[in-house]
Amino acid sequence: MKVSLQQALKRLPGEATDTYPAGAPFVTMMAGGSMSVEVFAPKGQDRQQPHTQDELYFIHCGTAHLLIGSQRFDCASGDAFFVAAGLEHRFEDFSDDFVTWVVFYGPQGGEG
Repeated sequence: MKVSLQQALKRLPGEATDTYPAGAPFVTMMAGGSMSVEVFAPKGQDRQQPHTQDELYFIHCGTAHLLIGSQRFDCASGDAFFVAAGLEHRFEDFSDDFVTWVVFYGPQGGEG
């Protein structure tokens, strides 16, 4: 299956939720087995909570800072990050054009 960033951006914002009443800043683009791929483009504030699966972020465009636990990382196009299941994390100070691909995978609780 092929997905494109242009397809994803046309579907953003996603459905409204309690956390994102103006619409979710992410959309699932494909899924199979334990893996799912999303496009995430936060606006204003990143309100995400720790996830139950391990995840990979592939920064597509823009800049940001990523907080993972107590560590802070600069993010720019072409960067990749791993976040273990259950870890507090969020993007801060992201540019208006910030977009990242997110891959969730593995068992609930992470691979350990």
